[in-house]
Formats: sequence, C-alpha cells, structure tokens
Amino acid sequence: MLKYSLRRLLGMIPMLFLISIVVFTLAKLMPGDSLSGEIDPTNTDPTYIAEMREKLGYNDPIYEQYFHWINDFVHGDFGKSFRYKIPASQIIMERLPNTILLGLTSIVLTYILAFIMGTFAGRKPYTIGDHIIGGANYLGLALPSFVAGVFAIYIFAFYLGWFPSNGTVDIGLEEGSLSYWISRMHHVLLPAIVLGLLSTASYTQFLRNDIIENSRKDFVRTARAKGTPETIIYNKHIMRNSVIPLITFLGFDIVAIVGGAIITETIFTYPGIGQLFLSSVTSKDYSVLMSLTMMFSFLTLFGNLIADILYGVVDPRIRME
Repeated sequence: MLKYSLRRLLGMIPMLFLISIVVFTLAKLMPGDSLSGEIDPTNTDPTYIAEMREKLGYNDPIYEQYFHWINDFVHGDFGKSFRYKIPASQIIMERLPNTILLGLTSIVLTYILAFIMGTFAGRKPYTIGDHIIGGANYLGLALPSFVAGVFAIYIFAFYLGWFPSNGTVDIGLEEGSLSYWISRMHHVLLPAIVLGLLSTASYTQFLRNDIIENSRKDFVRTARAKGTPETIIYNKHIMRNSVIPLITFLGFDIVAIVGGAIITETIFTYPGIGQLFLSSVTSKDYSVLMSLTMMFSFLTLFGNLIADILYGVVDPRIRME
C-alpha cells in the first residue's frame, strides 16, 4: 500500500505539470490580462499602460511568461491579487478555512443522513417510509443547487427565520469564544445542507439498493438457514458489504464539495474560495484564478488517490500491488 501511494504521488508531478500548461494557456486565451482588471484603459495614459505591461513581463514571449510563472508558483509565490492588492496566497488562506468548515460540515451531514435514510429504506423496502424517502431523494437529484439555495434562503432564512442568509459569523463576537463558534455553525448549516443535497440523495438510494441486493445473496440465505439472528445478519453480513462502496466515495467528495461550493457560496454570500474563484473570473484577477485552478486540480488527483486507498483499507479482498 505504501509503495502504491508513493507511485501515485510521484505520478501526480507530470500530471500537474501538464495541467499547469493548460491552465496558463487558457488564462492567456481569455480577453485582457491582470492589468486590465486593475485599470480602466479608456481613462489611463496609454504610455503608462505600455510601461506597466513591459514591467510586468506581459510583452515577453509566451514560453518565458510560463516558466517565470511556474518557477514562482513552485517556490510558493502565487503572484499578487490585483483586486485585493495583497499576495494571492494570503487572500486564499483567508478564505480557505471557511470553505473547509463548509465542506466538512456538508460531508458529515451527508453521510449521517444518507446512512440513516438508506438503512431504513433498505431494511423496509416498498413500504410507505421507503416511498417517501425515495420521493424526497428524486426531488433532491432533480433540483439544481442554485434553485435549492434560493428556496432554502426564502423559507428557512426569510420566512421562518431559523438560519441567517449570508456571512459566516455574527458581528461583534470575540473570535475563538463559544458564542463565536456557535454563530459560525449556525451560519454554515443551511449552505452545508444545500451543498450536500445531491450527494445525500444519491448516496441514500445507492445504499438502499445495495442493502436490498445483498440481502438476497446466497451467504445471507445461508446465515438465515443456520438460525443466525437477524440483527447480526444485517450488521455483520449485509451492512458491512453495503457500506464499503459508500465509504470509498469520500475521496471523490473532496473534489465535489469544493466544486459545488462555487455556486453555494455565491448564493449565500459565504466568503470562501468558491466565491473567490467566481469573483476572480469576473474581475480578471488572474493570479488568484490560476492559483485556485491549480489547487482544484491537485484536489482532484488527491481525491482519486484517497478513494483508491480507501478501497484497499475497507475491503481486504482488494490488493494493490
């Protein structure tokens, strides 16, 4: 397992190198440049614009610009955010904890709800409860996250007043205090539920169908014929085999949560890296945009590695040579 993980980590290096070329090329194909996002060309002296482009290296050959950027990137210099006037790494690190909290909360809620509903529906298939859960899941699968977010804000924030509609914490609370963290969790719950809605619905149906399928297999019939108690059959034989694929989805959730946060954070005005990514596109903040794209690419590769490792951890029948 260790050798396999090391090989996969080393294999990420050429993959990230190729991704960096694609990211840099796409950024250069976009109209304008970082300087265009900072100034208004119609109201600025053309001589000043030409001098600044020369100073920033925008007139250099493309390959020189790429090697200069990737060299700085490898050494931890992600460039300067032209919108916020601070290093791109600083603004990303300021937003990253908010997205991590949102993502972890969403994953925890997703797996808890999916496990409870999927287990109930799988153990009592074709009952009224199973049909209600199935109907709710199909609604969750069909409802886009931006539509679910708007409805959630209207119903639970404006109409019922149970949750705040934006921000991460109430104003005036001392950072690190109990009230501060309670407020943060109060702010993150509603967007976390919306963010994990699609995964909850799909995982619930997956677990439910897997439980039903495993309950009909020969080893379960044999256990029942031997007089094994039904509780042991479900916990040891059926659930143990049904949960294995569900656990391995955790690696892919790392990527799915970050990708979905772009829409959810924007709807809830939640200051995380998802909202930062969208604002960097609209404001042509290329340093932040390229840094976040590289980070998302790394998370995709890392999430796939975690998923493959979890296969071998939770299922001893799988061996990675």
